[in-house]
Amino acid sequence: MSPNRKRNENGVRYGALIKSLLLCMMIGGAGVGYVWQKQQVHALGKQKKQAEMQLDEYRRQNDRLAQKLSLMQSPSYLEQQAKQLNLGLVPPTPDQVLRLVEHSTDDWKTAPLAMGSNQSSQRVVTR
Repeated sequence: MSPNRKRNENGVRYGALIKSLLLCMMIGGAGVGYVWQKQQVHALGKQKKQAEMQLDEYRRQNDRLAQKLSLMQSPSYLEQQAKQLNLGLVPPTPDQVLRLVEHSTDDWKTAPLAMGSNQSSQRVVTR
């Protein structure tokens, strides 16, 4: 018998053992990765649900505050508060009201400036 043949019969087959161990480690690693990924999906789902609940609460609070703001800006509420706090506020007289005329955006480009004879040149700047 040759010496190579005798060594293969009595020796352990390391190549097959290493292949088997690597295959088992790959399958085990894939299983652990799958379980970890499922746990992450579950945790992110919980976080998303909590964030959505918080967003709904913020929206409800925002609606309540918007209603309160519109109430507090109403003329009747402001008059009531002025009377209650004795601020002495009264509506303005007609001569105290200044009315401004709004021109369209094209008017300022084409309209000439009204200037008196003794006024220096003026420049109109809008927007």
